[in-house]
Amino acid sequence: MRLIAILLLAALIAPGTWLRSPPATSNDSQSMSVTPLATEGFDLGEVELVGAWHLESPNSQFGSYSALLALPECQFLSASDTGRLLRFPVPGCDGEIVIERFAGRTALKKKLIDIESLTRDPGSGRIWVGYEGTNTIERLESDLTGAESVRPDELRAWPSNSGPESMARLSDGRFIVIAEGSADYWDGDFPALLFKGDPIENPDPMVFRFAAPEGYRPVDAVELPDGRVLVLVRDFVFGVLPTFNVKLVVADPAEIEADGVWRGEEIAVISAPELEDNYEGIAILPRTDNGALDIWLISDDNGTSFQRTMLLKLTWDPASSAQ
Repeated sequence: MRLIAILLLAALIAPGTWLRSPPATSNDSQSMSVTPLATEGFDLGEVELVGAWHLESPNSQFGSYSALLALPECQFLSASDTGRLLRFPVPGCDGEIVIERFAGRTALKKKLIDIESLTRDPGSGRIWVGYEGTNTIERLESDLTGAESVRPDELRAWPSNSGPESMARLSDGRFIVIAEGSADYWDGDFPALLFKGDPIENPDPMVFRFAAPEGYRPVDAVELPDGRVLVLVRDFVFGVLPTFNVKLVVADPAEIEADGVWRGEEIAVISAPELEDNYEGIAILPRTDNGALDIWLISDDNGTSFQRTMLLKLTWDPASSAQ
């Protein structure tokens, strides 16, 4: 059944599929509507839903967001698997909307611009980008210039449509990279790499595997202030119209071992019909008042007529699941 679901998902997002929205007339509008949705009555586990918004824009480059990054001054940066970026203020903050090609790229072939992950060094402001189509990791300065890239042998061995789907820079300078796909469709463990430093300068990673909940696949990751990592995992639900459930898993990098299997603890599940969508991007914003975190998720609408670009705000106290 999982293989059937995977094949259906591939057909769903392929060019020309009847479920995709008709091509938009070229429009470079820099406007975006942010429509709040109801947040009451949802039981998501250890996290609490405190905000939900439907994002829309007439810009023809809007949508398909697969990564989310928190920036200084109350801003978000999101990137799409079509090589576009969306820079926008956190709801409740002021700021401009910017919708344009990521880093000024002009390539149109999806394999060359399929961005699936973003991570950032808060000290230097540098940003690292994971490209799924080429299995490449790219480093950019904070203004998205000065690109340098690397494609280690370990990444070359991954399927071109499966990773690096998740990437998190740790506060000690190491990087965790996780593939979305596995060599065996029935395997719940996913190839993963631990770089001892910046992958551009340290391209020889430790190899391990990440164990996702049954039926789920890792799609993004971010480090928590306590050093653990929050991994976003997604399940494709087969139906007349496909739907998606997502979970949040907390795992400790101290437990990563060479050639071992890294496991975590589930803290949340999002499966309510009012909220469900293809969430692929995650970011966190620590609160200074009580130690809690705001967890933000953004969804990839796959360019379809029945999905949305959703933004969720969850609140969670990491101490509730500390080891």
